[in-house]
Amino acid sequence: MYTIKEFQTIIEKELCAQDFGKQPIGLYEPIEYVLSIGGKRIRPVLCLAACYLFTDEIDQAIRPALGFEIFHNFTLLHDDIMDRADVRRNKPTVHKKWDDNTAILSGDAMMIKAYQYLTDLPENRLKRVIDLFSSTALEVCEGQQYDMQFENQNHVAVEDYMQMIKLKTAVLLAACLKVGAIIGGASEEQASLLYDFGINIGLGFQLQDDYLDSFGDEKSFGKAIGGDILCNKKTFLLINAQSLVEGSQREILEYWIDAKEFDPTEKINAVKDIFLKVGVAELAKEKMNSYFQLAMNSLNKVEGKPEMKKELESFALKLIERIR
Repeated sequence: MYTIKEFQTIIEKELCAQDFGKQPIGLYEPIEYVLSIGGKRIRPVLCLAACYLFTDEIDQAIRPALGFEIFHNFTLLHDDIMDRADVRRNKPTVHKKWDDNTAILSGDAMMIKAYQYLTDLPENRLKRVIDLFSSTALEVCEGQQYDMQFENQNHVAVEDYMQMIKLKTAVLLAACLKVGAIIGGASEEQASLLYDFGINIGLGFQLQDDYLDSFGDEKSFGKAIGGDILCNKKTFLLINAQSLVEGSQREILEYWIDAKEFDPTEKINAVKDIFLKVGVAELAKEKMNSYFQLAMNSLNKVEGKPEMKKELESFALKLIERIR
């Protein structure tokens, strides 16, 4: 019987053993750097767990699982350039440690590597996996585009925001689970249930990320607190606050959104105070918990090893436990 913790150990060991390339060093060193600075390895772990639900032969899922982790980190390289983020997992981002061009090119190489790893499959599984991965990768790009578009919109509907984070975050978690299930020999119905589980966990996970960016601990969160507030990023918190504030609070919020020059700490504290007063912090928690329950409803219908289902439930709970 494998546990989630053992899957994390397997993934870390396998990542350390990979030879991504040596020359030119300027291309491959940033890849090794970004993959070495840690992370929860959620995506490859979910892939292995879903496979193990239906078969003991998890070795066949290891390289595809690594492919998902490589792809995820590729998106982070490019996202950090777009967001001008200086820190990722308490370490300098690739574009900060090197430069933008290096981060772009190394990210491109990681995308190609991801396909190489994901195609290391038996022929009878290959088309389903690659079709799903390709459509998912495109959806992630669509989500990022919506995210960028929202930066230039004064108001964003909550429904549009939820669709954006579904594309940008949730579909990749869902695809990891479905691919693992496919490799493990699951039926389409069972694989789709795990996909639904992943979608709802992903939505809840992103809402948690929104919350922690404002109310988390910088050391445990892995990046500076208040970054979304400083750049007026359209998060679940800000979108709902804009629709709920009234009177003087609306004037204060609009002042900080429009301000061109300000003290960062003062702006962060002022906007967080509004978030608390209008109740959007609690609203984010409630919404996150509702997605967790939807995820559990799907997981309960999944067949396979009961012990592994319990592991997945515990794993999902830990993803949101910090703000409950």
